[in-house]
Amino acid sequence: MTTAQLPEPSGKVALITGASRGIGYGVAEALVRRGDRVCITGRNEDALKEAVERLGADRVIGVPGKAHDEAHQAVAVERTMEAFGRVDFLVNNAGTNPVFGPIADLDLNVARKVFETNVVSALGFAQKTWHAWQKDNGGAIVNIASITGVSASPFIGAYGISKAAMINLTLQLAHEYAPKARVNAIAPAVVKTRFAQALYEGREAETAASYPLGRLGVPSDIGGAAAFLTSEQSDWITGQTLVVDGGIFLNAGVH
Repeated sequence: MTTAQLPEPSGKVALITGASRGIGYGVAEALVRRGDRVCITGRNEDALKEAVERLGADRVIGVPGKAHDEAHQAVAVERTMEAFGRVDFLVNNAGTNPVFGPIADLDLNVARKVFETNVVSALGFAQKTWHAWQKDNGGAIVNIASITGVSASPFIGAYGISKAAMINLTLQLAHEYAPKARVNAIAPAVVKTRFAQALYEGREAETAASYPLGRLGVPSDIGGAAAFLTSEQSDWITGQTLVVDGGIFLNAGVH
């Protein structure tokens, strides 16, 4: 994107974790397109730099680091405040799913890693954003959960359990941060990203056919939902989980 293609700056600022690609990048793109300035984070510094350039270096900064690292969390919030003077929106997107199989055989150290990245890091970012800006000035938080957090899912149970915890974290934060900040979650079904590739690779048409809307999700689907949940149009919405799933839940009771 170029400055000529973008609207005038909105005056709002977002911090989006895990946003060098995939869903996080889709969210960043949606917010930049409406005029927000954005800080994105990611583990791969080169990929992060490329994402910043694509999004527009005049309105976007990148802070490399691992989401579960408390020092990185602090630096990301500090850099956002230094660069833009505020942090209205936080989108907790960073996540991991390093294991595939039944939880009966799950290595507990792997389970701890999943929770550290998917849940504890989201809380850490929410705490730091709250104290840096939202406590006094308000704002909104969007947690990227998953439909696996609201139903059992074969072979990615640890991931689903962590996303269920994230949904409950959303409820707790919404209660504690009101009325200053709103906190909601998005629960996507399968979105076409490298992160989810194992769920549809080699059988995309077959997988998509199981969705009433006939296709898998794409990052911009989640970007649009996040843009709504950080907009004035959602000012009376908090503590909710928006399922964005192409209608797959409609099939839950169909046999």
